[in-house]
Amino acid sequence: MTELPNMNGSIRYNRSLIVTCLLIFCVSILIKCIGKEEDKKENEAEKKEKQTAYIKKVRFEQFSGSSACANCHKDIYEKHIKTGHYLTSQPALEKYIKGSFERGKNTYTYSYNPSIILSMEKRDSGLFQVVYQNYQEKIALHFDVVTGSGAKGQSYLYWHDNSLFQMPISYYTMANQWSSSPGFPGKLFLDRPITSRCLECHTTFAETMAAPDNVPEKFDHNRVLFGVDCEKCHGPAAKHVEFQTKNPTDKIAKYIVNPASLTRQQNLDLCASCHGGAKEKIRPSFEFTVGDTLSNFFTLSNLNRATTNYDSIDVHGNQYGLLTASKCFIMSNMTCNSCHNTHQYERGDIKLFSQRCQSCHKADHGKICKMTATMGAVIKGNCIDCHMPAIQSRVITLKLPDQGVPTAALVRSHFISIYPDEVKKFVTGKGVSVQKRQN
Repeated sequence: MTELPNMNGSIRYNRSLIVTCLLIFCVSILIKCIGKEEDKKENEAEKKEKQTAYIKKVRFEQFSGSSACANCHKDIYEKHIKTGHYLTSQPALEKYIKGSFERGKNTYTYSYNPSIILSMEKRDSGLFQVVYQNYQEKIALHFDVVTGSGAKGQSYLYWHDNSLFQMPISYYTMANQWSSSPGFPGKLFLDRPITSRCLECHTTFAETMAAPDNVPEKFDHNRVLFGVDCEKCHGPAAKHVEFQTKNPTDKIAKYIVNPASLTRQQNLDLCASCHGGAKEKIRPSFEFTVGDTLSNFFTLSNLNRATTNYDSIDVHGNQYGLLTASKCFIMSNMTCNSCHNTHQYERGDIKLFSQRCQSCHKADHGKICKMTATMGAVIKGNCIDCHMPAIQSRVITLKLPDQGVPTAALVRSHFISIYPDEVKKFVTGKGVSVQKRQN
């Protein structure tokens, strides 16, 4: 007699198999969930770490403000506040704004649409750029921040909540009138955001209120140090001020950097952080400070590739690249401070800068200018117009009212070389310095 299969054993086996599979499935799901949760925690921790790193090295509390420097360095401070560095950003008080608010001198009309007029106005509540269309007021933007010393021109910023935006109208010094802001499309444009990378070169410090990838970025109104000030080149000074105040007889400066003690490249890196052309930051803005190595904070692929082609030269953005391509730089140990005293205003003093050229270019060094025999002693007063001519900027271009083509600002080339056409202008008396053109 054939035995029937044991159905109970088979059922028990199938149930065990199913339960085992379910357990394996549940465990795998649990592991995935735990894994995702761990990944999430790691991502959040990494994000938090990045945000913490953003404020970890340089903080607002580390700064004293330049007015504190005046207690011991009054003479230097009073000279410095007249420089372009100090004035490259300031609160938008009337004394810092170069453009006129007088009737007849205070408007800008867009050529693409004459019904739109921008009017710069003083009101009881402050200074405004007011947009009118068909003589009806549409919006009034409050002047909050001035950027630019006024040597070439100025642009202006306004706060919207905790973000900064560039105003549509700027001031162009050479024409002594209002113009469209640099880089604007020649049309009314109100929402161009200002980033920490902008402020990094126009302020000493600006504290962000969120991670640096937020757009538009948010800044603390009360934690902005305007101007490129003492602490931009000497480092945050709160500890220095505290120590020296308690120890006034101690003549060895503590907790501060003297750039004269740095290497040549460290000094150059400090200047190149703003005068080195377009660079992509790899760490948050304001983390680079005096004495740091620039390549740890920016990608420098274009830093030493400044084109010296006369027709495409970027005279505004990459003075460092132009200087380092110059024979004067290559054949010496010069830095930016060999020619520039950043403690005082020297702009336009052609004779002074020429004397600094001649500290190397003199007869006993065998480096005297070949035009000396032709020009005589007069040449000692102006090396600059021949060897560092004023060239139209490819970056700072502004559109004046009723003008079809934007006007370019003139900027000194830092590629020190021989420019035959400029020499001819100088010899014939047709060369005019930038300072004279702007006046």
